[in-house]
Amino acid sequence: MAGIAGRYAETAKRAVTAGFKVIEIHMAHGYLLHEFLSPLSNRRQDEFGGALDGRARFPLQVAKAVREAWPSRLPLFVRISATDWVEGGWDLAQSIALARRLREVGVDLIDCSSGGNASAARIPLGPGYQVPFAAAIRREANIATAAVGLITEPQQAEEILVRGDADVIVLARAMLRDPYWPLHAAHALSADVPWPIQYLRGKPK
Repeated sequence: MAGIAGRYAETAKRAVTAGFKVIEIHMAHGYLLHEFLSPLSNRRQDEFGGALDGRARFPLQVAKAVREAWPSRLPLFVRISATDWVEGGWDLAQSIALARRLREVGVDLIDCSSGGNASAARIPLGPGYQVPFAAAIRREANIATAAVGLITEPQQAEEILVRGDADVIVLARAMLRDPYWPLHAAHALSADVPWPIQYLRGKPK
């Protein structure tokens, strides 16, 4: 277990060497650290299982190891699944408790996704369906959050930030469909942002 946490720290050090300015620990979507957090997958009987303190022990050890390896001047994000969408699974209340502890070990932002650990989960997909998780964790855990999930329109993204529901908007499929989404969004919102020099000839008037 200590060796695995150490591997995460080694990866953070390589990221520094490679010139990255922000990194994110993946604790969501059924991957290793989410498997520890969720009572659906963590059936351990030792100090790494049972109640929340046990299930969160290893993820917190990883976060602490990465924070110690990652320069304090650079932000450290953690992506979580705020709920498993299954009764008896990981939920928002536990996410808030985890976020508080992550803040204490030096994490700067919680990236609020959901699901991925239960094939029977019934997820109510819709525009911005995960934003309430970001808002609640931001409010209750006093830590910056990122909103993600079916956020596709510039005005929609702007309203989330203006309302104070999140501090950052994270895009994935929208950027795959339109790699220039941020520049197009800035134009739609009448924001003046610098364009890469190579793109200036294509800048909208």
